[in-house]
Amino acid sequence: MARIDEYEQQDALGLAAWVRAGEVSPCDLLEAAVARVEERNAALNAVVIRAFEEGRKAIDAGLPEGPFRGVPWLLKDLHAAWKGVRLTSGSRFFADNVSDYDTELTARYKRAGLVLFGRTASPEFGGTSTTESILHGATRNPWKPTHSAGGSSGGAAAAVAAGIVPAAHATDGGGSIRIPASCCGLFGMKPTRARVPSGPKLGEGWSGMSVQHAVSRSVRDSAALLDAVSGPAIGDPYDAPPPARPFLAEVGAHPGRLRIAVQVSAFNGAEVDPDCVAAARDAADLCRSLGHDVAEAELLVDRELLARSSGTIIGASLRATLLERAAELGRDVTADDVEPLNWLIAEQIKQTTAADYAAALRGIHRLGREVSRFLERYDVLVTPTMATPPLPLGRLALTRSDFPGLVTDLSRTIGFTQLFNASGHPAMSVPLYWNSAGLPIGVQFAGRFGDEATLFRLAAQLESARPWFLRRPASSN
Repeated sequence: MARIDEYEQQDALGLAAWVRAGEVSPCDLLEAAVARVEERNAALNAVVIRAFEEGRKAIDAGLPEGPFRGVPWLLKDLHAAWKGVRLTSGSRFFADNVSDYDTELTARYKRAGLVLFGRTASPEFGGTSTTESILHGATRNPWKPTHSAGGSSGGAAAAVAAGIVPAAHATDGGGSIRIPASCCGLFGMKPTRARVPSGPKLGEGWSGMSVQHAVSRSVRDSAALLDAVSGPAIGDPYDAPPPARPFLAEVGAHPGRLRIAVQVSAFNGAEVDPDCVAAARDAADLCRSLGHDVAEAELLVDRELLARSSGTIIGASLRATLLERAAELGRDVTADDVEPLNWLIAEQIKQTTAADYAAALRGIHRLGREVSRFLERYDVLVTPTMATPPLPLGRLALTRSDFPGLVTDLSRTIGFTQLFNASGHPAMSVPLYWNSAGLPIGVQFAGRFGDEATLFRLAAQLESARPWFLRRPASSN
């Protein structure tokens, strides 16, 4: 018989199997998760909106017979609307915003049987690689509480790393799934552009650069969750290439002899820490030992085009969000409503023209073609996930007064990740390395457009060769 005190020894599929076998109830699992929030969240600040009663009511109303029936689930406080529950986007300007509908993704999570019971922290509008905001405060890394859990899905990653839940919703517009996965020793897959729907009110995030999925302890949870929520919804402007079979079927399937390229220089020219170089080279050696063909290579892209195009799209999207909210509230947005860096961006973007925005779209599409041409020669590209180990809290905060220092630090967090948001390709951070200070250092694997299948096969092979599931921060023990 299952024992609820073994809750943290199971991934989400394992917990769902307990429920199907009648060994535990959904109520048992929810209360186990709630107890861990009560016990651990004060030290982490990962869960910032509690909706425990909503979870209990969902169980009482009867859960659908989905693949994750009864598994506790946390939504990020960004993008995923949940009817009747606050969605603040980490911003004082949205502090009292209560959703009056479910996004399609939220509805699919519910149909999968997941029990929603709270929201995890995000920086304001997901605008930086840490999870710190004036509204909700700083989320701390379970591996080292003085350091960032990454961002913008740092609340989700901290909650999973601390054992509150085995997996959690996350989003990624410049690395926001992969960066916190790297910082917290988790698996994080950024799916192909349009793999997961953004509707019904939004066709795409950041002109297609922002996508949604999860951070998780196990590879199979990530695959099964993507199976549960992927696919087009009515009105979507475009769709990702359909997979040949369920992603879960790829976990454990032999990947074959892959052609793998390794690159340790950041696409944006940022300085790369030796620990991050060591992590990527160690992963390359592991791939060689598994029989893959591994070679040094360099994907060269126009750094200025990447920075300019991404910056224009993000800035325009931010200003549109602020103007829409101002119209809802019937008043103008002011500097007191928005964190300093976001206000600066929103003001500066006023000088941008419609032609500039069109050029930015053309820019990211050009970058996507360059990445695709490179991946005609290789099945997978391996890089460090970040160009730096986890940074101390405050260094990446949108309130940091030293803007040049913030930009330098930020460039080191997104130096390897942002390109694949611009290009739309799938990419994952895999927890294969810890440095001498005991901090996790993720390794990124990027694949061809629409080919999460190869990445899941390789990830499962790596997980088997070097298991990480039971490697836990002391704060979760």
